[in-house]
Amino acid sequence: MNIKTLQFGKIAAAVALVSVMAACQNKETATTTPTKSADAGTVSTKDQIVYVNSDSLLTKYDYFKDLKTKLDGKAKSAEQDMGSKTQAFQREVAQYQQQQNTMAADQRAATEQRLARKQQELQAYQQNAGAALQNEQATEQEKLYDKVADYLKGYAKTKGYKMVLTYSKGNSAILFADESLDITTEVIKGLNEDYKSTKK
Repeated sequence: MNIKTLQFGKIAAAVALVSVMAACQNKETATTTPTKSADAGTVSTKDQIVYVNSDSLLTKYDYFKDLKTKLDGKAKSAEQDMGSKTQAFQREVAQYQQQQNTMAADQRAATEQRLARKQQELQAYQQNAGAALQNEQATEQEKLYDKVADYLKGYAKTKGYKMVLTYSKGNSAILFADESLDITTEVIKGLNEDYKSTKK
């Protein structure tokens, strides 16, 4: 597994927040025609289904931004570490290739066996490092999802919403929703306030 292929951007897809339902006991669906609020941008309490733009949420949620910076740094560090180990191995191989014609047969065989072991160890190290990074990303994705889901459950209960859907351009089951049902800005503000209070 190549460490370079581990892109933290996968979090955006994994954390798509799917559809976080808060106390969804009624039979309403996302296609229900919403009651338009009197003020644009303000959701009426009669509108029991609202949505969050997950693209905006991820780009403006401070916790996600800090998390991305941290994991990007770890991925870059792992890539550099792997690069230095690979270069060191390649230098050993090049040195052997230069000297092999002057080596005795048993010495050549022993060196080739040692280099073969080193190559296997390097591959195993690369796989383990990649797996460790992926596991950490998966754990952090779950934490991120839980943070947003827990906040939305409390938020929906307070506001009297029965369901909170997510909208993501090019990856959404919502074909149309009145902008008055968009609670993204308010949710981002609340999430950031919560995150700020935990950092103190």
